Amino acid sequence: MLETLDRLSRLTADDASRQRLATVKSEPIRVLQIGEGNFLRGFADWMIQQCRTKGLFHGGVAVTQPRPSGGKKLAELKEQDGLYTQLIRGLMNGQPVDETEVIAVFNAIIDPYLEWDRFMALAEEPELQVVVSNTTEAGLRYIETPWSPQQPAEPFPAKLTLLLHRRFEAFGGAADKGLIMLPCELLERNGDTLKECVLKHAADWGLSESFQQWVTVHNRFLNSLVDRIVTGYPADDAEALQNKLQYRDAMLNAAEPYHFWAIEAEPELERVLPLVQAGLNVVWTDDLRPYQLRKVRILNGAHTLMTPIGLLSGAEHVRGLMEDPALGQWVRSTVASEIIPSVPIDEASLTVYANDVYDRYLNPFIRHRLLDIAMNSVSKFKARLLPTLVTYIENNQTLPEGLIRGLAALIRLYYVEQQTDGSYASVAFDGTLLPVRDDPAVLEAMAAAWSGGSSAEAVNEVLSRADWWGQDIRTIAGIDVSAAVTAFVEQWENEQR
Repeated sequence: MLETLDRLSRLTADDASRQRLATVKSEPIRVLQIGEGNFLRGFADWMIQQCRTKGLFHGGVAVTQPRPSGGKKLAELKEQDGLYTQLIRGLMNGQPVDETEVIAVFNAIIDPYLEWDRFMALAEEPELQVVVSNTTEAGLRYIETPWSPQQPAEPFPAKLTLLLHRRFEAFGGAADKGLIMLPCELLERNGDTLKECVLKHAADWGLSESFQQWVTVHNRFLNSLVDRIVTGYPADDAEALQNKLQYRDAMLNAAEPYHFWAIEAEPELERVLPLVQAGLNVVWTDDLRPYQLRKVRILNGAHTLMTPIGLLSGAEHVRGLMEDPALGQWVRSTVASEIIPSVPIDEASLTVYANDVYDRYLNPFIRHRLLDIAMNSVSKFKARLLPTLVTYIENNQTLPEGLIRGLAALIRLYYVEQQTDGSYASVAFDGTLLPVRDDPAVLEAMAAAWSGGSSAEAVNEVLSRADWWGQDIRTIAGIDVSAAVTAFVEQWENEQR
């Protein structure tokens, strides 16, 4: 039946969507978006639509892709006149959410590799104010690029430098024509990194001091932290969804209800992007670090905590583990009694955040595989959980049982042997083979540690590796960690006999 449906476009959309599209097409370009992918469409573009719906934002988005490979999605968007359907599905405050909305925010769709002149002409848009990007962490780095303004530069920072230089020249270096850069790449200090890249290109190309001064003084490169799971095209139930919608949509996009954007800038920038006024979970702040810390310690930390014991116990996905009465309660109690008290942020706000995290873990529309989360678990434990473990012991002069159990499960998961194909695998409590992926040197050393003798010897060897943990963690603040970890490992061994 799907093939008989009309494609979503201005001709087939409902009256409200068609009117929104006509309105945005009549308005100036205020946002340049570098990135055509699922995340920005389910995050920044969805937010802009919320602002527009409330009458707070007047202007459209020019969307373009950062790499030549993105042309297919742009072509699909063009065929749909820039319209696409955004699904918001999951849990919020424990209650199910299932919403559908046609997004109409694009008033220009430009492939810079086919339409370079049109892309560069965006620099002369007088009401352009913001550049939003998501080019992956690999895209936000300096790559030496020859000066060639008449043809597309592939690296995003080089493209942006050329665009800013064209704008500088077009408006005579006017102070009020500087732009606000809002990178969404998952990189700490992403705005600072982008600015460094732009200035490095400007210096390499011998661009004028006055241009470099204009970039520095009259343009803003804001550090930001984004958080939303956008799963993209819902292949498993796309046909049923589109039959229900009564149109085909190649750009159908799914995301969880939770969203958060922390932007390191003064709240006065609400006059440009009225995100808070629109009721969105956005914070303008002078310090991103507390928001980064709570994400790493709670959202990421709980993932790393639960994964080894979950895999060893036979769980496959985060949701299934959290629904298990024993394991789910263990995760919650460890977060509440050990992780939250060890993070130097207001405890009440962390508890609210943790409850949001549990809703996200329990989202029935997201199948987050524990085997995927488990990749590189040693370095993840060091970054996400070890600081909490050390702080708890130093503050309480006793061991946090939940975190110790998590560390023991990690070491037991890395009881690995090399397979005939060169990979490494462990064995779950029920005898199932578990692939373990990490740095080859780590896996080789783990296999050697476990091959030598008793569990106690293996645990001591692993915990003594200062090159992995940053310190020898057999004892912390005079407390014997090794004995407590060994006790858990030996208990599991006895239960399997």
